[in-house]
Amino acid sequence: MRTKKLEKAEWKAYFDRISKALGGRLAEIEVSSLSLGHQVEANWLPLIGIAYDPKDDILEIALQELDHMITKPREIAVEEAPNGLTNVEITDADGIRQIVKLKSPLMLPAPSKAK
Repeated sequence: MRTKKLEKAEWKAYFDRISKALGGRLAEIEVSSLSLGHQVEANWLPLIGIAYDPKDDILEIALQELDHMITKPREIAVEEAPNGLTNVEITDADGIRQIVKLKSPLMLPAPSKAK
């Protein structure tokens, strides 16, 4: 796996491009800071997409049942594997780290028809 820090100028284009490939993935969001401790914000919900709005300086992680908004992100690092994006780590202006872990849903075989 390869981890890289994204430059702020590339955030919008990166997430616009990568979100198209993330359809059907599941996401877990962990929030960690000295004041909050370590908390799970979302536990393996279907991911709709990730988008950065430079005008309002907001990163949005859209999940089924939840929109997780990060205002004024300061740093974003991504971890990519051969099969695509696996983690996104965001540090906001207050120093709060938010880690988005991604995985593909378990593909079960189709049920067999009893005769």
